[in-house]
Amino acid sequence: MSSSKQYGAEFLGTFWLVLGGCGSAVLAAAFPNVGIGLHGVSLAFGLTVLTMAYAVGHISGGHFNPAVSVGLWAGGRFPASQLLPYIIAQVLGGLAAGGVLYLIASGKAGFDVGAGFASNGFGEHSPGGYGLVAALVCEVVMTAFFLIIILGATDKRAPAGFAPIAIGLALTLIHLISIPVTNTSVNPARSTGVALYVGGWAVQQLWLFWVAPIIGAVLGAVAYRAVGGDGRQG
Repeated sequence: MSSSKQYGAEFLGTFWLVLGGCGSAVLAAAFPNVGIGLHGVSLAFGLTVLTMAYAVGHISGGHFNPAVSVGLWAGGRFPASQLLPYIIAQVLGGLAAGGVLYLIASGKAGFDVGAGFASNGFGEHSPGGYGLVAALVCEVVMTAFFLIIILGATDKRAPAGFAPIAIGLALTLIHLISIPVTNTSVNPARSTGVALYVGGWAVQQLWLFWVAPIIGAVLGAVAYRAVGGDGRQG
């Protein structure tokens, strides 16, 4: 598979993740009377990963997330030489999706991007008012378990063909737990894809949603290798 096709797949997958997940939060979560709420947003994020993992996972591996790429490298599943181009493709996909979502959302009178635009935050910008330490711990732990699930589900010893389902449901569960804390990142490209349109506080707090997921991803990879060994992807 050529590198350009892999990068294109990562761009498309991350685009769909941000448009589907953040789009559900911005456009549908609180829609009058029939809004999908936190459960719907959580499911939307999981469905984006599940659907694109089946659609293009066979082309690029279906990372759609810089932390996942780093975690797979730390887990011995991904070459360091491809880390930077994968991350660039993922961030560009997230930014493109953020732009499309902005164009759609701004078509409604009274739209205010400063209201949050599905950005991740802590302190006064946490949906539940959680502080920096709580946000850091939450993002590290959630991303660590996300990588444990990814590495386990794609292990050559795991049942073949079911990995996208397990990974998509894992992301759904992660959102069900952590939306009140940080609005759930576990994905620096997802965070960047909307934060740059909000500016201000969202950009100032963006560092946490790069640092914490990457730390968590490495810890998750180390934990899985300690338990499961180097089970190469089947």
